[in-house]
Amino acid sequence: MRAALLQLTASDDPARNLSILRGMVRDAVAQGAKLICTPEVSNCVSASRARQLEVLCHEAEDPMLAAMREEAAKAGVWLALGSVAVRTDEADGRFANRSLLIGPDGAVHSRYDKIHMFDVEVSATETYRESAGYRPGDRAVLARTPLAAIGLSICYDLRFPQLYRALAQAGAEILLVPSAFSPVTGAAHWETLLRARAIETGSFVLAAAQTGRHAATEGRARETWGHSLAVDPWGAVIVDAGTATGITIVDLDLAEVAQARRRVPSLAHDRPYDGPA
Repeated sequence: MRAALLQLTASDDPARNLSILRGMVRDAVAQGAKLICTPEVSNCVSASRARQLEVLCHEAEDPMLAAMREEAAKAGVWLALGSVAVRTDEADGRFANRSLLIGPDGAVHSRYDKIHMFDVEVSATETYRESAGYRPGDRAVLARTPLAAIGLSICYDLRFPQLYRALAQAGAEILLVPSAFSPVTGAAHWETLLRARAIETGSFVLAAAQTGRHAATEGRARETWGHSLAVDPWGAVIVDAGTATGITIVDLDLAEVAQARRRVPSLAHDRPYDGPA
């Protein structure tokens, strides 16, 4: 099965991002991809609450989602819109960081709202409080498709291995980790964590990433690590996209999932135990 990882440097202008992404999706289709994966917040990378309020929409009105549904239906492919930032009806006005898996009929097959919020102090000058602007999801999502069983996650979820174990034990063969990783944590942890999740679960891990310095109309400009990765079920990196924007194609043999799980059947070896004293 051929998959494509799209690596973007999205700005805080959703229309500009859509124009770029549409061309990349069409190029990936031309290269034979049947599963196309985009990064976290493909529609808008912004650290400005004011800018987000100006440009973000509810899911039903989001232009990027509508366009990606059209592209998926036209090409007959599965398209994993890694995440879009969308408005919600929450009383506190917080947005959702939502992953949307679109089927070859153009319908939204599965939705996943990011569970774990990136509330961290990476350094003295780099602090994030994702929960201030986004409300967390509360449900893990496994998408059963004709291509494969696909577990959905987003970025900071990567640090919570219990989510991926649950997805794999429910049948996931491919784990998606669309991201906009910090350069500091990316350099230190990105590849290690992705390989660990693949090894622990015997799954393919596909991680499409934002990269570079993101143009901002308001607020500070963000920087992201890039290095979109595909990792096989034994933990080997198949491809690393580096830091340039573009399309990375990878061919997956899903028989490797069953093979890895036969060699080390740890998903079946859980045992109950008492908590620490």
